[in-house]
Amino acid sequence: MGKKILMLVGDYAEDYETMVPFQALQMVGHTVHAACPDKKAGEFVMTAVHDFEGQQTYSEKPGHRFTLNATFASVKGEDYDALLIPGGRAPEYLRMNQAVIALVQHFSRADKPIAAVCHGAQLLAAAGVIRGKRVSAYPACAAEVELAGASYAAIEVDQAVTDGKLVTAPAWPAHAAWLAQFLAVLGTRIQH
Repeated sequence: MGKKILMLVGDYAEDYETMVPFQALQMVGHTVHAACPDKKAGEFVMTAVHDFEGQQTYSEKPGHRFTLNATFASVKGEDYDALLIPGGRAPEYLRMNQAVIALVQHFSRADKPIAAVCHGAQLLAAAGVIRGKRVSAYPACAAEVELAGASYAAIEVDQAVTDGKLVTAPAWPAHAAWLAQFLAVLGTRIQH
């Protein structure tokens, strides 16, 4: 039986880091509810496409409208088996919302699986749930990871790190490794 996963998103979440796990996790039989503070099911957030084109940091282009399928005000952590946090600029906004922080802390206290990619580590750091953990993130977030008491994992952009039930990765090129490790933590078995 599939797990029920909460995905926390906001405007300018990274497009690939939102769309790909949302669809892939459903494809293997999990239920994924995407919610954003102050928004209801049926409303949307704008995403952004971040790419690595040789500049000192990523470039940003407009992404797709991502339609939410859950109303944030109705979300309760105890109703979910796992949490997923896409990156992009959304975590900057999400980390200022005390209800979001409380949700992240619930998943950590309950020892439920958490997957975060790219700037998603900003939300984990703000929630105070990564102390003593080995955490990957977009390199620009390394200072926040370390200031939150975690060990920053400087891995290749297509790799991921699992520490207990926490699965993190630097950016969307890591989807294969990140989602595979998250599925393993969830106990998902795929047979060929």
